[in-house]
Amino acid sequence: MAKLIFRLRNVPDDEAEAVKTLLDANDIDWHETSAGNWGIAMPGLWVNKPSEAEQARELIDQYQSERQNALRSAYEDGLLTGETKTFLQNIKENPLKTLLIMAFCLFILYLSVNPFLQMIGYNNQ
Repeated sequence: MAKLIFRLRNVPDDEAEAVKTLLDANDIDWHETSAGNWGIAMPGLWVNKPSEAEQARELIDQYQSERQNALRSAYEDGLLTGETKTFLQNIKENPLKTLLIMAFCLFILYLSVNPFLQMIGYNNQ
């Protein structure tokens, strides 16, 4: 019986390909399922031999740990060199856009909270 070892929902394509290559390189027999026509099924990678599931999971965990460290160091290097923009830099570059987004959020908050305030009599004037 096949065993699910890696869920592919919201996984970047490059990571999915790297995991598939990793499984192939270690001679692990696997197959892939898609999300289906409507996207409601669970896409994933399955090991065909349950005895290989633990080894596959260990390989994937190790790969993801290395990937996380590499991406984190790249992000931190980008912050140091100024290639990665911070929130404040984005505000400075697009103040009008930021203001409009904040105003929209406040409007949605008002629409969400106002009926409850009216029920308790807070807005009676």
